[in-house]
Amino acid sequence: MTQAVLEVSNLGVSYYTDAGRTRAVDGVNLTLYAGERLGLVGESGCGKSTMALALMRMIKPPGRIESGSAIIGDEKDRVDLLKLSEAEMLQARLSRIAYIPQGAMNSLNPVMRISSQMLDAMKAHLPKASNAELMERAEESIASVELKRSVMHMYPHELSGGMKQRVCIAIGILLSPKVIIADEPTSALDVVVQRQVMETIVRVQEKIGATVILIGHDMGLMCQITSRVAVMYAGKLVELSTVREMFSDPMHPYAKALIASLPSLENKGVFRGIPGLAPSLLRLPSGCVFHPRCEYAMDVCKTTAPQQAVTPSGRYVFCHLYDEHGNKAPNTPLTKAQPVTV
Repeated sequence: MTQAVLEVSNLGVSYYTDAGRTRAVDGVNLTLYAGERLGLVGESGCGKSTMALALMRMIKPPGRIESGSAIIGDEKDRVDLLKLSEAEMLQARLSRIAYIPQGAMNSLNPVMRISSQMLDAMKAHLPKASNAELMERAEESIASVELKRSVMHMYPHELSGGMKQRVCIAIGILLSPKVIIADEPTSALDVVVQRQVMETIVRVQEKIGATVILIGHDMGLMCQITSRVAVMYAGKLVELSTVREMFSDPMHPYAKALIASLPSLENKGVFRGIPGLAPSLLRLPSGCVFHPRCEYAMDVCKTTAPQQAVTPSGRYVFCHLYDEHGNKAPNTPLTKAQPVTV
């Protein structure tokens, strides 16, 4: 069996505001395996980026990591990222887990050359290395994302959006981390550059043998790039499946709606959205948080939160439509006879 590289258990993150407490990430469990690419999808505000920042220990007040563990590493070298001291976490960033930010335009220091920013990132981890050794490592990283060496002597404003994103990728892989989190790395880029950036991420991931969490909204892109897809809604992970299972037979009604919203050649010019709006995290509905927008909602969905159902193949879903083994539960809208249209 493939070895687990990152095991996230019962992760909870809340923000405390004047209006009250918001649970941005609520009891998420997730296991990542060596060399895989996992897609994390969902509407804006569902908790994807908050989860990424929690794993990096970059949640700022009024946010707070309130529960859970995030164990990274193999059997010989395992640590809980959420229990490390600040100094230990500083060492873990880039060497164990790296973060490619959502907005490359705003992630680089505008008054420092690219080479200086790359050297600064490494010096905290390799204090005894000479500048020549660090520069050589930086040049190798820049070359691995197919940028010219001259880019290292430029300032961020001299680079295009795609080049800035590749620089962020190069910084992220400087120390060959076990896990790379790419937070919407293709946002604000045109489709051609998006493809190039994604190919770059796949290439460098395979080169260093890392595991990638790819955060985004584009289900079509997830289908092409990732091996498994995790769907989040209102701070909860509602379904986790392989790409083939997700697109051929989505289980959770929200996942079904996301897949159905994709444009297709069969329905040209017809766009199908998801009715309603995502709930405010300050005032979540009782029971299943998706029930106000769900076409399969039952009375139990309004009062009781669903439990995890796990199929024999290992995919899981939180929904009352399935029993604990992932089979369609009796007397639900999925098993009742549907009216036939003639």
